[in-house]
Amino acid sequence: MAKLTQEEILAYLDEATILELNALVKAIEDKYGVSAAAPVAVAAAPAEAAQEGPSTVTVMLTGVGGAKVAVIKAVKEITGLGLVDAKKLVDALPAEIKKDISVDEADKIKETLTGAGATVEYK
Repeated sequence: MAKLTQEEILAYLDEATILELNALVKAIEDKYGVSAAAPVAVAAAPAEAAQEGPSTVTVMLTGVGGAKVAVIKAVKEITGLGLVDAKKLVDALPAEIKKDISVDEADKIKETLTGAGATVEYK
């Protein structure tokens, strides 16, 4: 069987009728045991949670893990502190990294810190 390119698949979807697309969705659901409705429900849940949750949070460093040096460097980069001050902050767990910031910014900071091996909570 020849492998279809992404462009060929998209061209087929552009030309297919609603009935053909409906049959394709049902065939995919049957063959792979998935539901086309699940992604819609999952995508809607975070949006609702974001609206109901706080608009600002405080990022708290709660653990360092095994890579303390990497966490200190990440804290230094995030906060703009010097190396000594960043180390003092990391040594004084739990430590407040940034206060009253947007949830999006907090998520980026959390991603950076967890990538360095730290554990982070929002307050």
